Amino acid sequence: MRVLVAGGSGWIGSALVAKLVEDGHSVLILSRRPDAVQSRAGISVAGWDGHTSQGWEHLVEEADAIVNLVGENLGAGRWTARRMQRIVSSRLNAGKAIAAAVERASRRPHVLIQSSAIGYYGVLDDQILTESSPAGTDFLARLCVDWEASTQSVENLGVRRVVVRTGLVLSPTGGSLQRLLLPYRFFAGGPLGNGKQWWSWISMEDEARALMFLLKNDAAYGAFNLTAPNPLRMKEFGKILAEVLHRPYWLPVPSFALRLFLGEMSMLVLKGQRVVPQRLLDLGFQFQHAHLRQALEAML
Repeated sequence: MRVLVAGGSGWIGSALVAKLVEDGHSVLILSRRPDAVQSRAGISVAGWDGHTSQGWEHLVEEADAIVNLVGENLGAGRWTARRMQRIVSSRLNAGKAIAAAVERASRRPHVLIQSSAIGYYGVLDDQILTESSPAGTDFLARLCVDWEASTQSVENLGVRRVVVRTGLVLSPTGGSLQRLLLPYRFFAGGPLGNGKQWWSWISMEDEARALMFLLKNDAAYGAFNLTAPNPLRMKEFGKILAEVLHRPYWLPVPSFALRLFLGEMSMLVLKGQRVVPQRLLDLGFQFQHAHLRQALEAML
């Protein structure tokens, strides 16, 4: 299978590309910085501007599948008005460009995977959320709704479309876990806010494996939650992390301090959702890391 991965040089994209090549597939990476991506056996790279199909549209006709992972990193800095606009436009423009390229192609891919996030469900407390739960109304929820809709038109062209709502991806090389590790290693780990917020997580290994599973499974269509089946409250998450690192768990970070330091971005760690991957489990996907301790011990 030849897979076009938009955002294939990013954090999650790199993990997926490695899995695809390991499995014998050929990959074409769309990147805004093609010179920074190392082309190697099974992988080719094409440049694009991130918001139009100019210069690469013809490549869609060579692809059996497309994976759209494009979007500015939510956790890369404070959410100023300008940055929030970039967060929105980076996602919507990329999706619309990909959909337009598929529409104009004489040969279309069989499947398109569209990335999204569990922020789709909004900020809730203890309610268990599955793919059938309604969308929320806050900024991230509205963003996810529009993000998912950006490639919806390909369904009318006979392309199987899968939307993946990803939770907190765990890897020591990036993301939230990398940021959490530093205070714990300096014996300063503790709950963030009141610690009662739900964290719905998934290991990077299972994230890449789930994307592969959905690419190959013709019965997979529509929305899928990419989270491990056992979400935890932040305080339980932190305790397990401390035990795996053999560090104390004692120094809380109050909510007001996080809001002062992070601004609106603080909602990424202070608010959460209790999400389960119901449709993924129903299709028979087997998690390598269904429990947090198991996942952290494998990584750390």
